[in-house]
Amino acid sequence: MSEKNRVEVRAPMSGIFYRKPSPEEAPYVEVGDTVKKKQVLALLESMKIFQKVKSPVSGKVVEILAENEQALADEDLMLIIEEE
Repeated sequence: MSEKNRVEVRAPMSGIFYRKPSPEEAPYVEVGDTVKKKQVLALLESMKIFQKVKSPVSGKVVEILAENEQALADEDLMLIIEEE
């Protein structure tokens, strides 16, 4: 993977990271998935408000660094996407 095609997706705010829309459902994305720009990748919850984390680019998810239900700080690295 070329460094110039590597896009880091960082937390837009501090909160709890969720990979799934609900405990019973599948994760939004897995490593190897192809995503479109503005596709939902995860949720961040802060003070009972859920914010959708959307992909800034189209490409392939190459790494998911945040764990489900992990507390993240503003700008923590969550995912890495290889841009198409």
